[in-house]
Amino acid sequence: MNAAILIIGDEILSGNTLDTNSNFIATELRNIGISVSRIFTVPDEIDAIKNGLKAATEIAKIVIATGGIGPTKDDKTRTAFAEFFNDQLVLDDETFEHLKQLFIKRKREHLLEINRNQAVVLSKSRIFQNENGTAPCQMIEENGKLVFSLPGVPFEVKPFIRNQIIPFLRERFSLKHILTQIISVVDFPESLLSQTIEDWELALPENISLSYLPVGNRIKLRLTAVGNDLDQLKNQLSAEVEKLKPYISENVISWNGNEIQEILKEILIEKKLTLATAESCTGGELARLITSVSGSSKYFLGGVIPYDYHKKMEILGVSEKTILEKTVVSEEVAQEMSQGCQKLFKTDISISTTGVSGPNSDEFNSEIGTVFYSIRINDFEKTNRLFLPHLDRNDFAHFVSQRVLQDLVSYLVKD
Repeated sequence: MNAAILIIGDEILSGNTLDTNSNFIATELRNIGISVSRIFTVPDEIDAIKNGLKAATEIAKIVIATGGIGPTKDDKTRTAFAEFFNDQLVLDDETFEHLKQLFIKRKREHLLEINRNQAVVLSKSRIFQNENGTAPCQMIEENGKLVFSLPGVPFEVKPFIRNQIIPFLRERFSLKHILTQIISVVDFPESLLSQTIEDWELALPENISLSYLPVGNRIKLRLTAVGNDLDQLKNQLSAEVEKLKPYISENVISWNGNEIQEILKEILIEKKLTLATAESCTGGELARLITSVSGSSKYFLGGVIPYDYHKKMEILGVSEKTILEKTVVSEEVAQEMSQGCQKLFKTDISISTTGVSGPNSDEFNSEIGTVFYSIRINDFEKTNRLFLPHLDRNDFAHFVSQRVLQDLVSYLVKD
């Protein structure tokens, strides 16, 4: 079973908007055994949309299109779909009623005529109502193909896919079960890791595949098992992981974890530890990653971003003498920042970052790309240095934050 994704929107092609829909949709489809053969991106032009539909339907049984659906009369996506499928647009009473109730719920009882167009759909389509916006999802079934047309806003796309389209596809087709387990390995170069587990990998059953997913200096080993019997798959996957353990146990920080912040959550809750952050060069990215996990309030007490070095002194108690003698981007300042952070929030753990991401240096003329970060766990403290001169500011903050959390997890696992 295969699918194609059609992303519609000038804003995607111009680079003004990042396409996150295709990544999400492809992941959700993969999880139920549907592979994505190709992803197309086309502008808001009728001919381009029709050409995209033609190309997508030629190579895939399922096509999911997002974007281009608006309340205006000149909506090009609806027109393109109507022309491509030789269909007509009609006002759907059920969708219109749903739209009215949505406006009442939002205390906008006067339904504008322009919004009435959101209830105009293809006459041959099956409608999936939108609980998070005004445009419905339409599905056309023709020549054995299923073509879905969704709005483009990600917070509308995600519930459509998760709550309606995926369950529909599961019910419609006899799909095999897919189980995935991710094992996070650190301090193990990918080539050496591959060589070390080669015999185990070559002996894997045909229905289990292995992928290497590098993230910074961490490698995620993703095991994917496919089959008809769910219980049998669970036992089979568990047995293969047990066979793997003797090869890599000392370098594993999680046997069943995906994102580093999720792994950290499990460890902190299990050990009943609290955490706080003091960030300079990462600008809050550490705190964002930590709090992106539901339930993080149980262990994350807070953070500060003392960007100016005077605030490092004022808020965290960093010594002016240390800054003047060692500069603000130094091992000593990182250590005093984590110490001050631990005292400020009264936590078991504190982490700090100080560095210069560029493109310009700081008032101390620190080398661009230099980072020092300090991890403090009760009385234990460790400071590390990174040099990342070729990353832009956003990638810099994200890479450093991932690395800091990974090191923290490593220390906690080995504790």
